[in-house]
Amino acid sequence: MATTGRRKRTRGEVEELPSGALRVRVYAGIDPVTHKRHYLTETVPAGPDAARLAEHARTRLLSQVDERRNPSTKATVSQLLDRWLEVLDVEVTTRRAYVIYIERHIRPVLGQVQVARLDVEAIESFYAALRKCRLRCRGKRFTEHRTTREHTCDERCRPHKCKGLSDSTVRQIHWILSGALAKAVRWKWIAINPTEIADKPALPHPDPDPPSAADAARLINAAWKNPDWGALVWLAMTTGARRGELCGLRWSQVDLDKAVLTYRKGIAQDGTEVWEKDTKTHQKRRIALDPDTVEILRDHRTRWQNRLTKLDARPDPEAYVFSLTPDGSEPMKPSTVTQKYARMAAKLKIDTNLHALRHYSATELIAAGVDVRTVAGRLGHGGGGATTLRVYTAWLSESDQRAALALTKRLSRPGVSRQPTD
Repeated sequence: MATTGRRKRTRGEVEELPSGALRVRVYAGIDPVTHKRHYLTETVPAGPDAARLAEHARTRLLSQVDERRNPSTKATVSQLLDRWLEVLDVEVTTRRAYVIYIERHIRPVLGQVQVARLDVEAIESFYAALRKCRLRCRGKRFTEHRTTREHTCDERCRPHKCKGLSDSTVRQIHWILSGALAKAVRWKWIAINPTEIADKPALPHPDPDPPSAADAARLINAAWKNPDWGALVWLAMTTGARRGELCGLRWSQVDLDKAVLTYRKGIAQDGTEVWEKDTKTHQKRRIALDPDTVEILRDHRTRWQNRLTKLDARPDPEAYVFSLTPDGSEPMKPSTVTQKYARMAAKLKIDTNLHALRHYSATELIAAGVDVRTVAGRLGHGGGGATTLRVYTAWLSESDQRAALALTKRLSRPGVSRQPTD
């Protein structure tokens, strides 16, 4: 039966377009973002079966509405990200990193796409484009300028060469999208989260690069030209602490009589602003100290107390262990520690960074035969050592081989006469 004009039904309607095609429209409630009436639509091409197919489409769309499987909004990915950031509860520095990823990479490509129309193919194509070229040039030739302002070009302005984002960065972008779309499902904006089906970017292969024992010795000797700085570098080497944890350490957390210190808080930084926060795993951890480290910290505390005596001030147990203020009332900034260490390493012509001292501590403990759970506890790794196993697999394998050799040295191979060693 031919359909003419607009034919209303109890629920939903079918409208004949000038081309002869039929447009099916079903009311799906109020859009939670725009607060306007929201409709599901589908167009059926003109043809002898158009009326029947339109009726099937109407029934299907009504079923989606009844079962709440339909997208409840025409909101775009940009609108979703804005709403997600409003309710996101993360550290300031984490939020800042998320915003950078969103503004640089997600909004320019996916921002205007409706959340309901974002599918697995679009997401996987987006990841592939980022891995190929971070600027998404699509093979176009252009000049990369050092600034968007008017300027005279120099060697810093050069022809564009494709350079893709690292797997770890693409993975971060994936988790941002995944988190936002998970909220969209929770808010019933959409029925499913397409990132759960899409292929996730590969997990980057851990490649820790600790300084050699010889380079570590050179670094600590250079740091010791300033005993206070030397104490910080030494503690980073021996405890494997993160830079924020070192900056946030207070004298009340250091028990030199029992040879133990406790990392409870860390110092976070955003630009020039600093504040105290929980450790990365939100748990305090106790670290046993060796006699040399205890002696170094005693000397460090004595120097601090002597400065207070000259100022006619009394020691405050809540003072920071590492501080640029004489009384220890303010912590060192994490960026200051990183920059100072980088300058020292560059002067020694050692290609390393502050975080590598954390790797140095871990690999030296593993080489000494310390079990993984203990190493994980000292580093503050979560997951009962799973992270430690993943990151330091090569060193654990080497340690295991040494253990096997040590065992066979004490045994005689069958058929071979050899006296076991003591």
